[in-house]
Order: sequence, then C-alpha cells, then structure tokens
Amino acid sequence: MSRNQDSKGKGKTSGRGNAKGKSKGFPKGNAPFKKKPQSKKVSNPDEIRLNKYVANSGMCSRREADENIAIGLVSVNGKVVTEMGYKVKRTDDVRFDGQRIMPEAKVYVLLNKPKGFATTTAEGKGRTVMDLVANATSANIKPIGRLGRNSLGLLLFTNDDKVMQKFTNSKNGVARLFQVELDKNLKFEDLKKIQEGFKVGGKLIAVEEVSYIDGESKNKLGIKIKNTGNSILRTIFETLKYDLVKIDCVAIGHLTKKDIPRGHWKHLTLQEINTLKML
Repeated sequence: MSRNQDSKGKGKTSGRGNAKGKSKGFPKGNAPFKKKPQSKKVSNPDEIRLNKYVANSGMCSRREADENIAIGLVSVNGKVVTEMGYKVKRTDDVRFDGQRIMPEAKVYVLLNKPKGFATTTAEGKGRTVMDLVANATSANIKPIGRLGRNSLGLLLFTNDDKVMQKFTNSKNGVARLFQVELDKNLKFEDLKKIQEGFKVGGKLIAVEEVSYIDGESKNKLGIKIKNTGNSILRTIFETLKYDLVKIDCVAIGHLTKKDIPRGHWKHLTLQEINTLKML
C-alpha cells in the first residue's frame, strides 16, 4: 500500500487550517488586542497658560512672552516662573518685570447713558449700565465714576487701572462737562458764587468752569467738574435753593457724544485712547 493510499480518507483537518466555518487563526503572540480607552485630561476653565496670560495683557506677543518667561521676567504670586506651559488662575498675582498685569487686553468703551439705568456693577439693582454694554466686550470692564439713575450722558468703561486712577486722582483728575437744567433761572450772583467757590459744611465746593448756555434761558447751564460722581452738582444747587431737573454729561475730556445715539456705545479709537492717557 502506497503512502498516498494509506492517507486516503484518514486523518482530520487541523483547527489551524482554513477549513470552512473555522475562524482565522493567528500565530502565538500575534493575536490582535483592543486598546484601552485613554482618559482625556479635563482642562480647568479657570486656568490659562502663563504665556497666553502675558500676551493677552498686551505686554508682548506670545512668542516674546515665552522668551521673557524663560529669562525670569515673570513671577506668579511672588515667585519667578520659568517653566514653559505653566498654568495660572486669573485671580493669581502675575507680574511682568515687577508690574502686575491682567490676562486681557485693555478695553475702552464709551456709553451714551439713557435715563433709568443705575451706574453699578452690583446685581439686584434693577437695570444697570452693565446691561447696556454687555455685548461690547468679554473683558472685565467697569464704569469710571457715576451718573445717577436719572442722569444722562457719557460714561467711560475700562479695565485699565492706570486710566481709572487718572480719573480718581483728586489733584489732577479728568474734567467732565455737564449741561444742567434747573427748576428756575439761576441768579447772576449765584453764578458768581459758584465760579468763585464756596464752602458747605466746612468743605470747599469748587468747579472748573460754569456759565449760562448761549441762546438758552438762564435755567440752563454748562458746568465743568473733575469729580468722578455728579453728587457735587446736587450739593451746589440744593445749597443755593435750586432743584436740578436734568443732568447730562456731554463731554469727558476730549470725548464727546458725536455719533453715539442715546443708549448706544462705541470702542475708543487708538487716537482717542492715546489722547486720554496724556490728559
């Protein structure tokens, strides 16, 4: 019997073959495997990369921020940080060459305020000026000074601490021009008294300028002050026995209401910003 005859009809096919109905086998050690899903790192929305923080402050570009961090010009909460990719919180004290910075570019928004809006950033005060500029920027801007709820006119918002300090400086400040309307004509002797300054409760009340408005009745005046609020106006006229009917801020330094309808706002131009910083 030949070897071929002897094998005829004998034996079984190997499970490693390609017999019909059998799954494909794999050599030992080469079997496929499923990758374990890797957990994604959840980013903290309250944190920001240090180089982006510095760049957003307007001090330099992000590439330059990396260079400045590397040479030790940036500190976080009092400690110099040179680590690339270091993350900080927006509430951290970040300083560039000793100067504290904020993680957003400087923004300057000028609003022509209508009646009925309180000048406050606090919640629960009804309609506020923050509602009117809500779509102006995502930066954390605040109003400089105050206008009463029923006062009208210009109100400047910014996140620039230096400009805020310029307005609140009691010696220098920035002049604001108001047009006011009284319940009756202002006597000339009272006008002179305001021009010269007078004391109320032992405190000198002084203004930059005051005058009648050309072509208007004597109950309408132009008055320029450097105070950040307008309560001084009420103090002046209530002391002299006049009621204020209307208060309208028509100019802040060189800034006017031109092309800003009531209730609208605009971003200052670069030229306006530069002039504002030089006041």
